[in-house]
Formats: sequence, structure tokens, C-alpha cells
Amino acid sequence: MLTFQDFEKETDKESFISNAISEHIHSNEYKIAKSADEYDHQRNETVYNYVRLIFSTLGTPIEDFTASNNKIASNFFHRLNTQRCEYLVGNGVSFSDNTKEVYDDGRNRTVIDQTKEALGSRFDNDLKELVYNGLIHGVCYGYWAEDTRKGNRLYIFKLTEFKALFDEETGVMRAGIRFWQIDDTKPMYAVLYEEDGYTKYKSESGFANFVEIQAKKSYKTIVNSSEFDGEVVVGEENYSSIPVIPFYGSRLKQSTLVGMRPGIDSFDLINSGFANDLSDCAQIYWLLENYGGMSDAEIERFRDRLKFNHIAVADTDEGKITPYTQEIPYAARKEYLAHIRSCIYEDFGGLDVHTIAAGATNDHIDAAYQPMDEEADDLEYQIHEFIQQLLDLMGIEDTPIFKRNRISNQKEQTDMVLSAAEYLDDETILSKLPFITVDEIYSILANKDEEDREMFINSSDNTADETPAVNDEDLENNEELK
Repeated sequence: MLTFQDFEKETDKESFISNAISEHIHSNEYKIAKSADEYDHQRNETVYNYVRLIFSTLGTPIEDFTASNNKIASNFFHRLNTQRCEYLVGNGVSFSDNTKEVYDDGRNRTVIDQTKEALGSRFDNDLKELVYNGLIHGVCYGYWAEDTRKGNRLYIFKLTEFKALFDEETGVMRAGIRFWQIDDTKPMYAVLYEEDGYTKYKSESGFANFVEIQAKKSYKTIVNSSEFDGEVVVGEENYSSIPVIPFYGSRLKQSTLVGMRPGIDSFDLINSGFANDLSDCAQIYWLLENYGGMSDAEIERFRDRLKFNHIAVADTDEGKITPYTQEIPYAARKEYLAHIRSCIYEDFGGLDVHTIAAGATNDHIDAAYQPMDEEADDLEYQIHEFIQQLLDLMGIEDTPIFKRNRISNQKEQTDMVLSAAEYLDDETILSKLPFITVDEIYSILANKDEEDREMFINSSDNTADETPAVNDEDLENNEELK
């Protein structure tokens, strides 16, 4: 395993980059990540590579070209990982410790989440991509880039395109190499990320013979703009640490495919075999007897003809024609497929919606969500760690907030919140309502404040209109009384 210390010792950086990429693509983690991509695209490698074999009379295994070979791949892997990702970050992330109030020309108040604003408009989408790839690959990397012209952005580096270099003493990532190639016949590009900047390289022959095509450059460019000169670059600077942050999909730091693959393979193989048996056993086979003995070669031809034409002849002492049919073990396979499906959901901690009856109470729904909540708690901790490192890089102190995307008996939950409304403030009430997202809370509160202000102004105007007018005669009479 090449580390940051190995990188520091190496004087030929181009050669080191070639060796690091070669080591990475031959690593076990890389191979698992590539397999995870196949399963994520519903291409089960085990099923697609499965070959049905038969044995000759001499015991030699050979491919059975006469057998049906349906290849049915399930979508468990993509479905369950999407469910876990969307459950936690489907509603995006919000922050509560860094807000400001902005008034427009009409004095309408708007509450702005300054942290979310600094992270950019695409941050929720980029975070979702980061989390999903972190789940299926085990780790994913987020590169933070600040740009005053294009806007701040979090770029996603997958495990299959990024080699991290960790410090041997602290275990912290101190450098990394991102590499990509759009086609085997095209050049490969690589970017070396260090704490003091990044350098670009190019190779015309795969991951060998890299040459530098851009000298080391700082991560941040300081730009001044004026009415006369426009935008002018006045300097460069770096972050306090490398702006590439690793995100792990779980505390195990491994792909969700590990442990999940045998169950998926078993389900897909049995399901495919079910379809094959329907093709192979759907006909009636006729056996003709009283046609003498056969040699080994004739037995093999007899079997092939039986499978192709569903009729063959056999020589015996008495001539006889007997039909045969084969019954498919339907009930047993169906029960086993249901059992495997249940085990896959249970082991992954996913929610099988078929287990929730229509009209179920929130207690039943919460119980069904318990395994997913436990897995989501672990995932949320990893996301917190990533976001805190990112905010430290930006010099912001704040805490991320997530609202989990779950089904519920909304009427029951709403009634429960409203029954306790007299003991709660408006913000708490809104945060507990199941149909309101975190981002909507501040705008609703601002609208309510604006409505209250307008009602107060209108009521003040009406009070002033109801005050009786005082004329000159009343004033004179008042002076006489005095």
C-alpha cells in the first residue's frame, strides 16, 4: 500500500503516479467497487457469467448448449441503497446556527440560511451523489472548490477514479490522485492533489509514462473587480488542509455489496432457474421402447434429440410408447424466494413496504422503520463528520440538520402535534408536522410574522378612524367650563 510518506520519498513524481494508479486498480477495494457498479446497473455478474454444464459418460464437464439459459437479474442492490440514501438526505440538509433576515423594498422579511447559501445551490444534489457512492463503494471523496465567478461547488470523486495517500502516523489523507480515461484508445489524465496545490498530468499509454501538462497551482484565486478594470487576479492562496475529504458509507468502511452479494446471487440464480425449467419442462416427452441397446455415443445423441425434439427411441424387448411430463417444484421455490427476499431486506436494514398494512398506526410504522433508523443513525454520523470537516475548511461553525424521508400516518401524527400545540412554540410545531420540510419552516414563520404585522397596522388604522372628531365649538365650550 503506497502512502503519503512513500510519495514524499519519491523524487520521480510521474513514475510514482503511474505506480500508485496501477496499485489502486489491482486492489481488492477497487475490484469490489467495479462489481458494485455492475450490480447497481442491474447486471448481476454471477448470473451473467453462469454456464449450465452437463457431464459426459466419462465424467468430463462440458457446456450444455441445449439447455435454456435465462439470465434474470434483480434490482435489490440499487433499490435498497437508494432507499437508505433517500431516507436520510432525500429532503436535503439544513443549518440553524447561521441565519440572517433580509428585507426587500416592500419590507417583506425573508430568513436566509447563510451556511446553505455559502455551500452553493447544487450542494443538496452533490451531497446525495456523495452519500450514494459512499454506500455502494464503501468510500467516496468530496473536492471543495470556491469560485467567485462560477459559484462554490462540491465535486464528487468515486473510489474507481481516486487514489488516496494516507499519512502512516495519523491516518489522515495528505494527498490524492484523481485519474480518468474516456476510452482505452484515448489518453489518460491525472491530477495530483496536495496540501499546497494541485498539478495536472497526461499519459498517452494508459497509466504509464505520465508527463506534467500544468504546473502546481493554488486552490483559490483572489479576484478584484472594478468598474474600469473588470475582474483582475491579484493573488492565490490555499486552504488550511487538502480540500479533498473522504466520506465513508459506514463505520465498517466497506461496500454494501460485501455480505449482500451471496443473497442476491442466490435469489437471481433460483429465479433464473425457475424460468429455465418452465422452458425445459413445459413439453410432454415420448419414450419409444423395444429398439435394442445403445452405445455411449448413441446415449448422448439420444439425450440431445430428446431435449431438442422432445421425442426419441429406445430398443427393448417389447415395443411401447410412454408419455412423460416433469412437474416443476413451484411451491417450494416460491417459498424459498420469498424467504431469501425477506433475509436480504432484514440483513440490509431496509423497509419492505409489503410488511406495512393499509391503515397501520404510527406505532406499527415506527416498528417497521426501526432497522432502517439504526442503519441511518450510523450513516448520519458519517455525514456529520464529512460536513463538519467541510465547514472547518470554509471557516464556518454550524450544525447540519436532516429530516428523514419516511411514510407515516400523517393524520395521526398531525393530530398529536396539534393537541400539544399550546405547550410548544411555532417553530417546534412546524418542525414536527410530517408534511413540512426543514427548508420551509423559516419561510412559513416569516410569512406569519408579515401577516401579524399587517394585521397590527390595519387594526391601528381602524382604531384611529373610530376616534370622535373634535370641532371648534367643542373646544370653546371646554374653555368656558374651565
